[in-house]
Amino acid sequence: MSVAIPMPSREPAPGTGPTPGSSGPLRAAIGGVPFEHEELVVRRGPRSGCSAVVAVHSTALGPALGGLRLWRYPATIDGARDALRLARGMTLKAAAAGLDLGGGKGVICAPAGFVASGEQRRAMLLDFGDLVESLEGRYITAEDVGTCPQDMVTIAQRTEHVTGLPPEHGGSGDPSPFTALGVEAALRACVRERFGARELAGLLVVVVGLGHVGEQLARRLRDAGARVLAADTLPEKRATARRLGIGWVEPEHAMLTQCDVLAPCALGGAINAANVELLRCAIVCGSANNQLSDDDLADRLAARKILYAPDYVANAGGLMHVYREVGGFGEQEAIDLALGIETTLQRVLAIAAERDTTPLRAAAELARGRLATARAARAQVRH
Repeated sequence: MSVAIPMPSREPAPGTGPTPGSSGPLRAAIGGVPFEHEELVVRRGPRSGCSAVVAVHSTALGPALGGLRLWRYPATIDGARDALRLARGMTLKAAAAGLDLGGGKGVICAPAGFVASGEQRRAMLLDFGDLVESLEGRYITAEDVGTCPQDMVTIAQRTEHVTGLPPEHGGSGDPSPFTALGVEAALRACVRERFGARELAGLLVVVVGLGHVGEQLARRLRDAGARVLAADTLPEKRATARRLGIGWVEPEHAMLTQCDVLAPCALGGAINAANVELLRCAIVCGSANNQLSDDDLADRLAARKILYAPDYVANAGGLMHVYREVGGFGEQEAIDLALGIETTLQRVLAIAAERDTTPLRAAAELARGRLATARAARAQVRH
């Protein structure tokens, strides 16, 4: 059964997002999300009995592409709201990056006590594949938090509308190195804006979250000569930091550590009303989606002279990598696109300065301008 769930009109309350770097369930219900989307489908899987969600925000520029998040939510409605929130960000990300893609997101609501392997996981993924197939190409899925390229192989047994398959299955593989490459490119634009030169050597960067992307980013920054501190709620990540030869900061102190750059690379909502006035950094630039628990926090960061790189601009490298499977181009072109994030962010920062607004609003303006052009062209064809 597929149902549409109406959403309240307010954004999430500060502090109600997931704990940064956490691998556990969301600690509180996700607040309401404005329903401006083309489609929301919620379906209980016949094999697994678990709820699966797909939110399609926009197909104005092309099919909606967005990863599949496998997570434990307090309730199915929280999974639906998370999908809606993330789908909107994917629309803006693709539009700002100049890709012919729309924005969507998939969610599987895992049950309490869920074990990350075995037949139950397979059943959930097959159910999700059937849901994707029912959308007839309007939504293309990929990996996200809680899923991996091998999961995409399982989903591909039920639908062809999947990207990020392992190379041995004809796909582009793990997108996290490309996400990290793009975040590094974005950081160079921020450093030039704030400090007058794009070099990263000597800067102190705190990477919050040593997952797939965070680890790749920490390594790249280390190799670029930056001084890197890392934090993660998983104690075993301390060994990862040692292996990388970088410093460690306890996760409860990470967000408020004095540094040049704060790089949130875990789940969303890392910056909220409770900590925004306490941050001690010059730049916020990381790979996490929805780093601000409320978009209005961008104004408070600007008032404190903290330069915020809009997350959907900075972290678009992974999307560019999986897009090669849709667009049919090679790996070097994906690399060039990710490196081009530096130029895109420079343009965003120039618009923000020219119009005396925040980089977040400037990025949204850039993306929405492209969307409006696409919608107008579509309307003209229909008439």
